[in-house]
Amino acid sequence: MPSRQKPMRYGHTEGHTDVCFDDTGSCIVTCGSDGDVRIWEDLDDDDPKSISVGEKAFSCDLKNGKLITAVSNNTVQIHTFPEGDPDGILTRFTMHVNHVTFSPDGTRVAAGSSDFMIKVVEVADSSKQKTFRGHDAPVLSLSFDPKDVYLASASCDGSVRVWSIADQTCTTSWLLLQKCNDVINAKSICRLAWQPGTGKFLAVPVDKVVELFRRETWDSQFTLSDASITEPLNVVAWSPCGQFLAAGSVNGNIVVWNVATQQCIERMKHEKKYSICGLAWHPKYKQIAYTDNEGNLGLLENIGDVEKPNDKVASAVTKDYNDLFDGDDDDYLNGDMVEPPSSPKTGDHEDDADDPVQPPGHVRRAVIDDDDDNSLDIGLIKARSGLLEKEDDGDDQTGGFSALPPSSTQQPFYDGPMPTPKQKPFQSGSTPVHLMHRFMVWNSVGIIRCYNDEQDNAIDIEFHDTSVHHATHLPNSLSHTMADLSTEAILLACDSTEELPSKLHCIHFGSWDANKEWTVDMPKDEDIEAICLGQGWAACATTALLVRVFTVGGVQREIFSLPGPVVSMAGHGEQLMVVYHRGTGFDGDQCLGVQLMELGMKKRQVLHGDPLALTMKSYLVWVGFSAEGTPCYVDSEGIVRMLNRGLGNTWIPVCNTREHCKGKYDHYWVVGIHENPQQLRCIPCKGARFPPTLPRPAVAILPFKLPYCQVTTEKGQMEEQYWRSVVFHSHVDYLSKNGYEFDENAKNQAVKEQQELLMKLFALSCKLEREFRCVELADLMTHNVVNLAIKYASRSHRLSLAQRLSDMAMQKASELAAARQEEEEEEEEEEEEDFRKHPSAGYSSSATEWGRLPGRNVQQDQEVEDAEETDACEEAEETPEVHKEKEPNRFSKGVTSAEVTTPKPVLVASSSRGRVNPFKVSSSKKDPVVPSANILDNMTKYSKKTSLSGSRAVNKQNPPVIKPLTPRPKTKQALAASFFQPRTPATNPGEKIVEETEEKAGNESQETKVTAQENTENRRPKTGFQMWLEENRANILTDNPDLNEAEVIKEGMSRFRMLTSEERMVWTEKARGGRVSDLAEDKKRKRSTAEEEEVKKSQEQKSEDTNASKKSKPLDPSTNRLSAFAFKQS
Repeated sequence: MPSRQKPMRYGHTEGHTDVCFDDTGSCIVTCGSDGDVRIWEDLDDDDPKSISVGEKAFSCDLKNGKLITAVSNNTVQIHTFPEGDPDGILTRFTMHVNHVTFSPDGTRVAAGSSDFMIKVVEVADSSKQKTFRGHDAPVLSLSFDPKDVYLASASCDGSVRVWSIADQTCTTSWLLLQKCNDVINAKSICRLAWQPGTGKFLAVPVDKVVELFRRETWDSQFTLSDASITEPLNVVAWSPCGQFLAAGSVNGNIVVWNVATQQCIERMKHEKKYSICGLAWHPKYKQIAYTDNEGNLGLLENIGDVEKPNDKVASAVTKDYNDLFDGDDDDYLNGDMVEPPSSPKTGDHEDDADDPVQPPGHVRRAVIDDDDDNSLDIGLIKARSGLLEKEDDGDDQTGGFSALPPSSTQQPFYDGPMPTPKQKPFQSGSTPVHLMHRFMVWNSVGIIRCYNDEQDNAIDIEFHDTSVHHATHLPNSLSHTMADLSTEAILLACDSTEELPSKLHCIHFGSWDANKEWTVDMPKDEDIEAICLGQGWAACATTALLVRVFTVGGVQREIFSLPGPVVSMAGHGEQLMVVYHRGTGFDGDQCLGVQLMELGMKKRQVLHGDPLALTMKSYLVWVGFSAEGTPCYVDSEGIVRMLNRGLGNTWIPVCNTREHCKGKYDHYWVVGIHENPQQLRCIPCKGARFPPTLPRPAVAILPFKLPYCQVTTEKGQMEEQYWRSVVFHSHVDYLSKNGYEFDENAKNQAVKEQQELLMKLFALSCKLEREFRCVELADLMTHNVVNLAIKYASRSHRLSLAQRLSDMAMQKASELAAARQEEEEEEEEEEEEDFRKHPSAGYSSSATEWGRLPGRNVQQDQEVEDAEETDACEEAEETPEVHKEKEPNRFSKGVTSAEVTTPKPVLVASSSRGRVNPFKVSSSKKDPVVPSANILDNMTKYSKKTSLSGSRAVNKQNPPVIKPLTPRPKTKQALAASFFQPRTPATNPGEKIVEETEEKAGNESQETKVTAQENTENRRPKTGFQMWLEENRANILTDNPDLNEAEVIKEGMSRFRMLTSEERMVWTEKARGGRVSDLAEDKKRKRSTAEEEEVKKSQEQKSEDTNASKKSKPLDPSTNRLSAFAFKQS
């Protein structure tokens, strides 16, 4: 052949080299691994202009005087051409960019990177970017459709995809290439290309052939091959006329075909058989510039010339017409015939006239004047345009074409929403499988890393808490790809191979016997897709749409079917959550469902395949449980959602991690969620979705924030804080209801915070004269805080509001009293039985007597209420001018407590939200009327416990860390107590619990002065100190009205020690002398107090049994008169 191959010359240092021509073809531009771009006037140019762009340049392209290069610092840079001046960075990635290319008009640039991302960026304004996600491995190459509608991409995941640029969705995908995990391991760099002008064909080098895919139908039309090609093809390039296609192979062969005839017209062998990695056609002449992976540049001239160069046009015309008539039948079977645009009579004119308006894939042959063909095509056109647009028959060759849909003549056209490709299964906390070094799982227990390179194929396991287990190194001979980790086991799984089935492998390091490992083979053709561990069990979901549950020791348990392919699963304690595809999503949305099950003693399903709420056009990236056991998940837009059990198991967004990202392409990779304290533990990833294994990533802690409106205002901020507190502490109710241990201090603290916020909102609403809103807020308050609200309203001279609040309090009290009555009737027998079994649970035996009738308490309660009413009136008169303060400090401490004799501990609790901490009482040491103190300070000053060291129930300290995985035995009382405020033992022998009315109506039992004195008399003094204390008690209380019983005794002891030894001896003698005469009086009193002691003791026993505690509440005679009605619980 007349084609001429010039000897190659050195261009760049050894490594991948790319090549292109400028717009006019006046010079050749190359880039290489030395980081330089060189501009050659021709192949013989010995002094090319050189532009240094970085350490390495992987790809370059040139259009409209702009040179773009993909550089090793993960950026795409622009330089002016031919000056070579830097013009800024166009876009950034997190890993190397493998290919860059201009759009046909030069206004946009597409770049594909090793971080799986493709970006299309406007050259004029680089902030206008579109991102295409879907590849699961590094992107190898890209090609713009000449009509700027589609973008084609090839990737190491083996797929070639066609994307719609406008809506960023994947139009079609083929699995054509061999999978690999990085560009250096790829057999071919698969530089694909669209046919210029019409974009009718997409050429893809697939192994040793070039496959041509038809636009719109996306069928493989035909393949181009040649016997000279013995190794995979690396790169293809179309001639500017669209008539010829060149391909270069990895062993240095270049082949050129005439696409219309599918004939090979040119073959060339590289002189040293180096891999061809760059091909570019001259924009005007039949020349091809090519580069190899050793940095050399070559040129092939006069391609396809059979005759003298000046006969080029004539020969082309003849050839075109011969092709049209000879091959048309075959071409019609394959779809539309290729129209060679090199013909000056038809092609050039036709392209100019039709291309801007013609939709792709229409019948182009109608332009040529051939009766038979025309009659066929016009019929088709009429059939089409009858549906789409009324056209004049004579107008069909021009206007009629513009109305045709973009599809082939044989296929109906669909213009509805496109289905979204289903996301693949994944393990939460893992990075992509194709990486050589990756995280298999990172959770709150530890980290499992996998290394798969030339030296080693191994798994490293590291525990955050080394007391759980020491770090472990395992060989990965079975190529495990999935892992999960809990405090008792490691679970691994691998896919099946041709020889071996899919296996589930468990290392149960928590086992007490010697055999800690077990393996289960899946049935044939069933692969594991997701795994998880819970407490005492493991589970896997398989391709057979089954979930298989095993014990942690290897016993097969339940099996159940999933309604669709699994996406991910998670376990915690007894809970198993499975997310799967419910159906096909459209327009970029996934269609997922979630099942939540409890696999404990009571097996039940909580969520029955409910739809999983995701942000628009996003997908699931993490699913799991908080450390306290609440299901959570994260989507690709960074929204964290949590199950709100308090609102019918709905999902509430609790954080948007994107708000914390500095850059547009930064993300947070979630590794754990904690509700108490409120922490979202995640790893910041700069410009990526996941972190590398080295260097070891640092964990950041993000705060939670519910998306409430107007959170910049004081009202919005407090509303968000209140509801966040409610949502993040609802797990305590779940744990208590299901018999788990939990931290009561934290619960109590949370309720206190909530009530403070409600009171602040109440004050704000009062200030704004929103009285209806005040009542709505009071409905959420506990009885104690309603008291404050009533006082606040009356002091703010809003008497109608105060009246409404007291009515509401009374109504609530009566409802709760009725409900409490039923509960207590049911419990009575059991309490009595339990009490008789353990007669001295926490009380001194001297204070415990039997046989009192149960009618006494009602009378006492009546006395308490009466006393409260009277004393409240006095208090109201005593402190009329407390609120002369500015608004924020309206709630002075004195508003609630102008105590006279006994303290009134402030218990902030809401039984509608579960149990409270029974051990904390407020310190009441402050002056009773302090106008400058905030009443909410009361809630924060729990200084002393109202307990003596004898009561083990009271002194028991719960650990600060929640332990949700140890169920405790449950009784009938415990079930009841999970809905109502539990009762506790009286915290010292001198305090008497007043039952029935107060207990039914409120959260705290009140202790009357009368009762306290009675009980003190019942235990006759046996020492001089006790005798002295009886006589001096009144003096101590007069001096220190805020002291409780324990503090009175303490104060008494210090005063008794200050007496002289003679005075102390006198009291000791008195005690000895009085003891005999006291015995008779003791017997008289014994009968009347026996039943009172029995009830008291039985209550303590019951409270021991149910492991719930409750404060005893001394009577405060200075309470506001409305407080008697404010025993509401919510």
